[in-house]
Amino acid sequence: MAKVIEGLYYSESHEYVRVEGNNAFIGITDYAQHALGNIVYVDMPEADDEVTAGEEFGAVESVKAASDLISPVSGTVLEVNEALEDEPELINKDAFSNWIIKVQLSDPSELEALMDAKAYESHCAE
Repeated sequence: MAKVIEGLYYSESHEYVRVEGNNAFIGITDYAQHALGNIVYVDMPEADDEVTAGEEFGAVESVKAASDLISPVSGTVLEVNEALEDEPELINKDAFSNWIIKVQLSDPSELEALMDAKAYESHCAE
């Protein structure tokens, strides 16, 4: 079973959101990185770009496949995880500590549409 962390929000497309104040750290889940295999490239937006809930903001490429990144929330990109530019495989080592983008939330109520850890575990088991 892939690792799932309590207290995070999860989307059906396997992104997670960790909220700190009005900021959200967005990455892909442990389930997603297992499914992708060895990650070789992460396509990320630029700082100050806008992301919209339900819309693509980048992609993760592995030796097996490429997968679009779908933003679970809307907001302004405050920073991208630059370590992933040189070492995309960090996501395979620990998907939850290697977030992809940090966003200032424009509508925190969007979090209510996401799954909690228990619901996400059920989603992955389907």
